[in-house]
Amino acid sequence: MAWDIVFFLAPDDETAAATYLRGPGAAFESVTCRFVEPDSAIAEWDMYFEAPSAEAPPRERLSAWRPWPEYVTPPLNDGVEVLALPKRLTRALAKASTAELEELAGRWTARLRSEDGDDMTDDDLLAVLHGLARLAASAVDTDGGLYSWSF
Repeated sequence: MAWDIVFFLAPDDETAAATYLRGPGAAFESVTCRFVEPDSAIAEWDMYFEAPSAEAPPRERLSAWRPWPEYVTPPLNDGVEVLALPKRLTRALAKASTAELEELAGRWTARLRSEDGDDMTDDDLLAVLHGLARLAASAVDTDGGLYSWSF
């Protein structure tokens, strides 16, 4: 589980990788959250848009999902990693309706609650998804990428 997660826009993988040491900072449009596994979240969102369902996927199915988010910089001993969100997920988030984001937020919340109980994030997950949808729309418009930096 990552303590801090920043989803951000960058023009390319090289620019995103350069955020490794200090994080994206104010120079990048971003959305933050805490105490989730960004790779699992990204895979769950991608799974949702490929086969929408209000039910959270079983852990085994989620772990087997492909394509798994790609590392722009792999995690080292310091725990910092930068992931690229799949292009199809970025396009899906950019087109997502309010109803889809609400259903996905409910599903994501249910999965986190079942796994983490009272220790789950206290972030407003619907607000995180709305912010991600806004970033995704910008990424699609500018032909950039959507990334996750976490520690």
